[in-house]
Amino acid sequence: MTIGTRLFTWLKGEYVGSDSEGNRYYRERKPAPGRRQKRWVLYRGEAEASRVPPDWHGWLHYITDQPPPADGLPTRPWQRPHIPNLSGTPLAYHPSGSTLADGRRPRATGDYEPWQPE
Repeated sequence: MTIGTRLFTWLKGEYVGSDSEGNRYYRERKPAPGRRQKRWVLYRGEAEASRVPPDWHGWLHYITDQPPPADGLPTRPWQRPHIPNLSGTPLAYHPSGSTLADGRRPRATGDYEPWQPE
């Protein structure tokens, strides 16, 4: 978090709530006339937008006017827990044909014919 964000939050922010990740959500105390109220999040740890739960995401993006309840929205049986974005890490997904998967490309099957100009 930058010093500017911290100062803006201290001067103009009103605490709304937090989520299970420890992120804290704020809104502007007194929005300027004719403008909608600003909303923002202060991340706990690394600023990673994929760590915002769906219920808070809806509130941040003005899909709903009311912040979610303190215990969160009810979950459905088909919903899975959050998995962080692993791109750029050693645990990132690499498909079987990728040179990053195991360091070797699979042998060609012979079904490829390169284009030849006439």
